[in-house]
Amino acid sequence: MQNLIVYKLFTLYHILEELRSDLNFNVVFVDNEKSLNDSIKKFNEYLIVSNDHSLIVNNLFILDSVPINIFKFIEIINIEFLKIQFNNQSKVKINNYILDLNSRELFKNNTRIKLTEKEVNTIIYLSKSNKPVNIDELKKKVWSYHNSMETHTVETHIYRLRKKILNNFSDNKFIISKNDGYQI
Repeated sequence: MQNLIVYKLFTLYHILEELRSDLNFNVVFVDNEKSLNDSIKKFNEYLIVSNDHSLIVNNLFILDSVPINIFKFIEIINIEFLKIQFNNQSKVKINNYILDLNSRELFKNNTRIKLTEKEVNTIIYLSKSNKPVNIDELKKKVWSYHNSMETHTVETHIYRLRKKILNNFSDNKFIISKNDGYQI
């Protein structure tokens, strides 16, 4: 369930409480930073609405212009929830890495590398397989080549991807070569 955390805006909270049955999100009021931090830890999906510009937290919507039409406000909140959901779905955890499908970047700790579309597709395909994936399967599924075509595209891309990961993350075991293919 999506949770709207109303921070220090009691009047807004009261109005939303009156509309509770028509909302598709839960509404919570907090009036101090400790309660705010507790709420953030408690909820998976949340949006904070506040007029406090000094607040530094994720998923924050600053309500600047008041008065505001309540139906317009609810529409804005729903759009913000959709943005949060989209961003959350775009991040894929692969071992100790986070792959951001939107930005096509691979993250580990504070280091990030930019990936090509084929590199992202290769990583996703390999990460979904429980067994090593051979070159012919990668040609067919990732590159849409026919098995009969003679090409070293897959090997070259895997080599460059492994080198990029080794140079940036010092990890030479992200993509492993086995006798019957590649595996993450």
